[in-house]
Amino acid sequence: MRNPFRSEADAFRFVWLTIGYFALIFIGSLIDVWVGVAVFIVVSGVAFWWLFRRGAQEAPVQQTPAASPPGEYRILVVANETVGGPELLSEIRARAQGHAARVLVVCPALNSPLRHWVSDEDGARASAQARLDESLASMRAAGVDASGEIGDGDPIQAIEDAVRTFRPDELIVSTHPAGRSNWLERGVVEKARERFDLPLTHVVVDLS
Repeated sequence: MRNPFRSEADAFRFVWLTIGYFALIFIGSLIDVWVGVAVFIVVSGVAFWWLFRRGAQEAPVQQTPAASPPGEYRILVVANETVGGPELLSEIRARAQGHAARVLVVCPALNSPLRHWVSDEDGARASAQARLDESLASMRAAGVDASGEIGDGDPIQAIEDAVRTFRPDELIVSTHPAGRSNWLERGVVEKARERFDLPLTHVVVDLS
């Protein structure tokens, strides 16, 4: 999982702010219950405003992956329901042509919010694994040196994890068409372009 703190100083500051937050509420409640409630509302409102303002103002930090091994050209593919689409396979073959290419396909384990919060991810991972296995079989049959893994349910986090370990030279993100793609509605492709210093190809797969 992604660490929400950028440094030990951030974590240390968060601890002290949390202690101060609860101390103010406790002191207010000693004076009067309604004073404690008022302090809770005001302090919580200020905290949420500050976090929202900070998130809106901070520019995304672009991440540059380490170089891939000499003699290899590495392609990272991130897809879920569209992982077996012919358009994606065609794009992978085109991008790999002329290279000693190695392909890693990451399939995020998409899950419902309720199942995620109760840590019930077995079904989502099993479904993703089945789609991934079928897609890898098609790629290998087409002569593509491909391997795969199940990634984090958040596609941006899944990309970040794979970039750190796989060290790709380029990135392919596959989605449904606009209007039917949850990833496009969430701006996954744009966020990936901002976050990662990699050539990015967006492939649209229309399974209908």
